[in-house]
Amino acid sequence: MSRKGNCYDNAVIESFHSILKKELVYHEKYKTRQQAIDSITDYSLHFYNSNRIHGAINDCAPIQFEKLFYVSKSKKVS
Repeated sequence: MSRKGNCYDNAVIESFHSILKKELVYHEKYKTRQQAIDSITDYSLHFYNSNRIHGAINDCAPIQFEKLFYVSKSKKVS
């Protein structure tokens, strides 16, 4: 953690919350809190962290990027 008032501490989570709201929450009408929790958990675990493309990894999905990484690693070892 850095000093009080440093905006970079929260930048990553604020970016995630922004994307979460734009891509999921604003398009849903939740009847219960549990329904919202289940939907957001499913989104973050099964879509955002595995299938959604990310600019930080050359616009690849994390699973695709990981496969490319291991393929390139195995070619270097051979």
